[in-house]
Amino acid sequence: MEIKKTSLNKLHQDNKAKFVEFAGYEMPIQYSSGIIEEHKFTRANSGIFDVSHMGQLFIYGDDNLTNDLEKIFPLDLKNLKLNSSKYSFLMNDKAGVHDDLIITKLEDGFLIILNAACKDNDFKILSSLLKDKYKMVLDDQRSLIAIQGPKSVEILNKILKTVADLNFMSGNWFTYKDQKLYVTRSGYTGEDGFEISISNDLAEIFTKELLDNGSKMIGLGARDTLRLEAGLCLYGHELSTETTPIEANLKWAISKERLNNGGFIGSDNVINQIRKGAKKIRIGIKPEGRLIAREKTKIFNENEQMIGEVTSGTFGPSVNGPIAMGFVDQEFSKKETKILLEVRGKKYPANICGLPFYKKSYVKGVN
Repeated sequence: MEIKKTSLNKLHQDNKAKFVEFAGYEMPIQYSSGIIEEHKFTRANSGIFDVSHMGQLFIYGDDNLTNDLEKIFPLDLKNLKLNSSKYSFLMNDKAGVHDDLIITKLEDGFLIILNAACKDNDFKILSSLLKDKYKMVLDDQRSLIAIQGPKSVEILNKILKTVADLNFMSGNWFTYKDQKLYVTRSGYTGEDGFEISISNDLAEIFTKELLDNGSKMIGLGARDTLRLEAGLCLYGHELSTETTPIEANLKWAISKERLNNGGFIGSDNVINQIRKGAKKIRIGIKPEGRLIAREKTKIFNENEQMIGEVTSGTFGPSVNGPIAMGFVDQEFSKKETKILLEVRGKKYPANICGLPFYKKSYVKGVN
């Protein structure tokens, strides 16, 4: 298969990006300053992330669409305000996660942002579940640009006036060079930021304007270290069809009203796990010393009995030390529990800790 390129590919090259293949796309993993510097720059200033490989699914419909989507997603969509966004999941009958996503209510339907590796399969699943009753567009004519970090609002507001008025997890349409673009105040770094859905032909010129105002290009490497410090799940690591939202410690993302009444795909298993407790649970891990425990690292209790596995691990530049997330048997999931991590045949001490590792700096607002 031919590797796809986003509309910002030339700009990545001009900025001396190092590329990797990710979900069928040629994507920048880092630029010349390196992952740690890019990470720190985002935390202190403003970083630009090309996330155009992700799926932008527009589903058009009326109240019937809302009712049908409530049979699929564990959200109270009837009471979701216009231009408000929620984090959610597409699940199977056993509550295993096909994908995690952001769903936003628009005037004529919904916009759902899907993970790059899952978007085509998600489209098929949703088309089947909705019985092709609604117009669905997985729009590859639009790019998705994230600008993240404390100075992002000031930079973006110079280009799109009044964008600073958006609350966290809300969005709106803006006009740029006589074209409509959709902006949400959201992101996946633990920082205040925005995601901009913009036509492919304007993506490069818009991004250059962000750069001219003081932002910098940041690769997927730093996006991963930023999201891990913020304790955020990554599909294919913390989430899969073998993992439920309850096991992933994401009960907060399920609307209380839906937890009480069910009626969504996977609801029986979700409610059962809440009542009886899940066998395994996602936790934060702080290795002692400087050990980096990567994905698939086995986790043992102090009696050297295997109790789980690491799903993501890295060096956290903002916390200046190694961090990891993984799943352990529920009985060993309390904070401060001492564990052992097996790396290259040797076991090293670590502690289970709370999440996030780094305090999130989202702008609060009333949705």
